[in-house]
Amino acid sequence: MIRLSYDVKNYRNDLLELVGRDDTVIELGCHVGGTTKLISPKCNVVAVDNSPEAVDSMKDIENVVFISGDVRRHEVLASVFKITQSCDVLAIDLGGGYHPDTVFKVFYIWSSTFKPKHTVIRNRGLLEFVSSASLSDEDCRTDEGYLESYHDSGIPPLVKEFELWTPELKK
Repeated sequence: MIRLSYDVKNYRNDLLELVGRDDTVIELGCHVGGTTKLISPKCNVVAVDNSPEAVDSMKDIENVVFISGDVRRHEVLASVFKITQSCDVLAIDLGGGYHPDTVFKVFYIWSSTFKPKHTVIRNRGLLEFVSSASLSDEDCRTDEGYLESYHDSGIPPLVKEFELWTPELKK
């Protein structure tokens, strides 16, 4: 199941509802750990964020492995893959800082790599798009936390389009 929201309360409630005891959660965009602190008592979290504020905030939260890095970078994905090759829930909170196309690419790469049972995404642009779209009669639903059309195994190749919008990733 894939859930979209923009309101942080809805995002957190969705996660609390979906996360089970001893699940593995990959949290992209953990910021200073507000959501992490809510879910970590019942699961194991691999949290990723590139903000300097996150580094100190995430130090002492139990059941959390924190990685300081940009979720758009292939080497950050690879470092998480060394920790776990799958997850039960993928949580993506890139609501404020990224455009929907970037959030979707992050979702595609991470979900097709880790094959979560559930994905929860917080991003206003994606929510607006889905809410505004007139859906066709075609049935392309998935009950998984990833798109079944991208079920190939392994880490996807580098997505070169990121460089078009984010030249600082070349550093």
